[in-house]
Amino acid sequence: MAVSDNSRQSLLPSFLYSTPSSTKRIFGLDTPLSKGVSHHHVLPRSVPSVSSSSNVIGDHAGVSASRIVIPSPKEGIEMFSPAFYAASTVGGMLACGLTHTAVTPLDLVKCNMQIDPVKYKSISSGFGIMIKEQGVKGLFKGWGPTLLGYSAQGACKYGFYEFFKKYYSDIAGPEYAAKYKTLIYLAGSASAEVIADVALCPMEAVKVRVQTQPGFARGLSDGLPKIVKAEGAGGLFKGLGPLWGRQIPYTMMKFATFENIVELIYKYSIPTPKDQCSNALQLGVSFTGGYIAGVFCAVISHPADNLVSFLNNAKGATVGDAVKKLGLRGLLTRGLPLRIVMVGTLTGAQWTIYDAFKVFVGLPTTGGGAPTPAASKP
Repeated sequence: MAVSDNSRQSLLPSFLYSTPSSTKRIFGLDTPLSKGVSHHHVLPRSVPSVSSSSNVIGDHAGVSASRIVIPSPKEGIEMFSPAFYAASTVGGMLACGLTHTAVTPLDLVKCNMQIDPVKYKSISSGFGIMIKEQGVKGLFKGWGPTLLGYSAQGACKYGFYEFFKKYYSDIAGPEYAAKYKTLIYLAGSASAEVIADVALCPMEAVKVRVQTQPGFARGLSDGLPKIVKAEGAGGLFKGLGPLWGRQIPYTMMKFATFENIVELIYKYSIPTPKDQCSNALQLGVSFTGGYIAGVFCAVISHPADNLVSFLNNAKGATVGDAVKKLGLRGLLTRGLPLRIVMVGTLTGAQWTIYDAFKVFVGLPTTGGGAPTPAASKP
């Protein structure tokens, strides 16, 4: 059944659907540009000059000297406006919060395989032991801190990634931003993840203990105050260093690999230009690029994932203690097959949800190269 624009808009905050001029009024950023153009994305200029007679810019000759104006796929949101970053933040929150919560059973078995490999020897036996000891309900232990922690992380991760990607591109300038685009992706994603992990860390500490220490707590409501009482607020951030060690390489790989894979798919595998592809096809590309990126993410971040699980489970333990007990091979491979399946699916689903939300509010999907500006006439 088709959903009308009015009913679709009512599901989300109204500023996400405001026209560029009304968005400017909401945020106090009313400018001549916003008054002269409506329902367009505005991107920084990437060519020396653009003709005022361009079909893309139309009659808005006054803006052609400084910016390229590209029609919005729906009604909506200026690129790189406050509403754009707000939409990216909400999309990231949904993408990470929902997916991580959905795979709580897999995460639970993985964490216990890392902490107690003698008892949890394999994926199948791990599930069997969990169900036998705690019932099916026990497979979702720790879903509360998982939902809150990864929703906060996703909001920061995607929202700040879009911000830093634009910020570093502006610093580099059009020529170098295009030439060194992968470095822009890496720097933007690393900067975003530093912030995102601070938001995640307290909930991750609660989650790991609830999942791996029987009888520690039922969930977030009693687990969080128990940690604070025993170790102070600092106990919630004990795993921040290893978390950065796990998540920053993971996120750099996730975003840079995804952006490049999607660009290659559109360049070599799909004959139709991206802006002429259906939404379903574009979201299929997002899932494929995300899944492939997720496999690389799992491998590069797995040693640090083992460290995070060990340190959050063992009070007073150090990185040296973890390496000594797990061994180099265990650090690199323990729980890796399950994590590849989990992270690959997770990353593919996250990019699909994120890009689906962007399409829903009238934004283009991520990746595939920057829009080509209108060529100037001689």
